[in-house]
Amino acid sequence: MSRIKEFNLPDLGEGLTEGEILSWLVKVGDTIELNQPIVEVETAKAAVEIPAKWAGVVSRIFVEAGTTVEVGAPIVAIDTDPSAGPLPSDLPGPVPSAESLAAVEIAPAEGAVEPGLIGGPAPGGRTAVLVGYGPKVTTAKRRPRVGTPSGSAVVVPPPPVVPPAPVAPPTPVARTGGPVLAKPPVRKLARDLGLDLATIAGTGPLGSVTRDDVQKAAAGAPQAAPIAPAVTTAAVFDASREQRIPVKGVRKLTAENMVASAFTAPHVTEFLTVDVTRTMKAIEKLKGRREFRDVRISPLLLVAKAVLLAVGRHPMVNSSWSAATNEIVVKEYVNLGIAAATERGLIVPNVKDAGRLSLRELAEALNTLVQVAKSGKTPPFDMAGGTLSITNVGVFGVDTGTPILPPGESAILAFGAIRPMPWVHKEKIKIRQVTTLGLSFDHRIIDGELGSKFLRDIGDFLTDPEGALLAWI
Repeated sequence: MSRIKEFNLPDLGEGLTEGEILSWLVKVGDTIELNQPIVEVETAKAAVEIPAKWAGVVSRIFVEAGTTVEVGAPIVAIDTDPSAGPLPSDLPGPVPSAESLAAVEIAPAEGAVEPGLIGGPAPGGRTAVLVGYGPKVTTAKRRPRVGTPSGSAVVVPPPPVVPPAPVAPPTPVARTGGPVLAKPPVRKLARDLGLDLATIAGTGPLGSVTRDDVQKAAAGAPQAAPIAPAVTTAAVFDASREQRIPVKGVRKLTAENMVASAFTAPHVTEFLTVDVTRTMKAIEKLKGRREFRDVRISPLLLVAKAVLLAVGRHPMVNSSWSAATNEIVVKEYVNLGIAAATERGLIVPNVKDAGRLSLRELAEALNTLVQVAKSGKTPPFDMAGGTLSITNVGVFGVDTGTPILPPGESAILAFGAIRPMPWVHKEKIKIRQVTTLGLSFDHRIIDGELGSKFLRDIGDFLTDPEGALLAWI
């Protein structure tokens, strides 16, 4: 059995077909252990670290960082038995004995290579090359002139060697105004180096600026001063003032899912403005309790609890539409999704079976979910199987929104910013803490009455969380 094991890109779940190599955590020659993370890969779900299947020494890395690889393609080779010595391919050839060396006859210079072989002499004084024959190497002879003694030859001296003329470097072409000619990669290089293309003289076709021109300018090489345009040029609207971002990975999958959801499920959105002053007071009380002193508490915790309790009163909200069987599938568990904005795009990881968690356990689960999402290490399992979601747009100072349903879910709640506002409280106008909730739902499953009752119950809980807990539980 070969000691060199090729490690292929595994299927990271959900039928993914490819992944992008973000970074290698090891290099050739490194000794690695079993299950040691060796590479970071971004899939359409998230960025994950892949552990090694074998212990040993990294003998080869097949693909560089930034490359998109199909599932099943080899990405790294591991020597699983480095203590066995060098590989056969690394060993030198066999050393000939003294007797075998003595038996070898040295061929004369002209017969060192068999005629007709590549590099050897060939008929006509030519040298055999890969295809056909090369030029003659013998001295040229002319036929004897009239009167020349028979058998004598006139030797024609070789032509004098003329040294090749030096190739002049390309002459910079002065511009007479208008946009600078340069390819997009050259423009990007100039931007990265902080150089203005208008100050660089181009040596390319039609006076275009090349990569060498930019690199010389960055190195301080002297450049021909460009001729200033005679007139002020108009603003340019082309690729030089555009940025192109490849759509791949998480962002690509999010776009596909949002389009599919928006044009598959008929969306309806309802709004409710709520006085959450008592919710904010309840948050402060929780922070002071011994059970919650080492846990981060935020209003999102009580919003999540309100959603979970409202689902218990309206189970149909926690369901999905099955087009394959023409059924509504009502879930008896709540995998509560929390939308999270990351550098790679929007993801919606979920807390599994959130309805069974205590308030303390729910707080810990939400904190872990958010921290892992910000680090970009959310595994695909945490983003699969969501049944109901919350998007907290309030952290961005936004009042509310009309969110699009994650695929397979029938409702998503937008939680807006909490602001001090004038509010009628006990028949008097007072400054209260107020927020606006936005509930989007699939109108094939949830009609206006059900959606309104569900949103109303969430609002009632946030208006008086302590009273709702006593009444509902």
